[in-house]
Amino acid sequence: MFRMQLVQLLKLRGIMKKYITIGTRGSALALWQAEWVKSAIIENHPSLSVKIKIIKTKGDKITDVPLAKVGGKGLFVKEIEEALLNGSIDLAVHSMKDMPAEIPKGLCIAAVPERELPNDVLISKNNRPLSDLPKGARIGTSSLRRASQILSFRTDIVIEPLRGNLGTRIEKLETEGLDAIVLAAAGVKRLNMEDKISEYIDLDILVPAVGQGALCIETRENDPDTLEIVSKLDHRTTHHIITGERAFLHRLEGGCQVPMAAYGTVNGSEFTLIGIVAEIDGSKIIKQIITGPLAQAEQLGTELAERLIGMGAGEILDKAIRELNNEK
Repeated sequence: MFRMQLVQLLKLRGIMKKYITIGTRGSALALWQAEWVKSAIIENHPSLSVKIKIIKTKGDKITDVPLAKVGGKGLFVKEIEEALLNGSIDLAVHSMKDMPAEIPKGLCIAAVPERELPNDVLISKNNRPLSDLPKGARIGTSSLRRASQILSFRTDIVIEPLRGNLGTRIEKLETEGLDAIVLAAAGVKRLNMEDKISEYIDLDILVPAVGQGALCIETRENDPDTLEIVSKLDHRTTHHIITGERAFLHRLEGGCQVPMAAYGTVNGSEFTLIGIVAEIDGSKIIKQIITGPLAQAEQLGTELAERLIGMGAGEILDKAIRELNNEK
């Protein structure tokens, strides 16, 4: 409520800032996203000077270890959030699926632009779909969410760890002798590589990561000028949906290091959220759906997580963490 009042006051007095610095990772996809936000800001505020600052994160520095082994969510945002907090940047642009459940005190998700396609896609040799890959096919991904659901669909598949930016992972399809790789559709589309897609994997087979396909524009809570500047980039329906998905994530305290997923949709004013928690090897998946008013998306996300906990999700996630830590 306080933030909304600040924004209203700013609309009356006008924006005082003349310069805006956007913080982002340096990958081709991250830069595309930051440039998109920069263009949108300039379109709405032509007098503003907007620049982009590249910040290298821990996730960018460690490329030879699966994310689940080095901390999962937060690896691609921590250093950028530190830059926000110390004032060296005014706003950050992230892929929403990289955002941890907890945001540092003093920061906020100020805007969520309209979501791109949330599906995962398969890029394979000979353009074959997942169901037609040869027995024992080797699929590259370091996502436990993707691996567990693919193994549930096809127990014969062999999952191979795969890290690197989007272009590097596509190259590894050939250089590492893989039969296929799995990527987020949004990134492939944003970098104009749709011609490489062999299949848009059905959501019944592979539920997306929380926030997949959406951007996160993060700012300081006490920076009303920047809050007003990015407010026009916010897509209200997408923001509600992401709030519900992230409430599910927050209650389960999950991330890249555990196999879980949630995806919300809207029909009119009705919000539907599907959530899953899976064994790492795909041998067991708990899946539930909840529906209710869009205005109650956050409460519904928490309730769905509670339902899964009641069905044994906590034990599955604890087991997954023990296995990743090589504990018995």
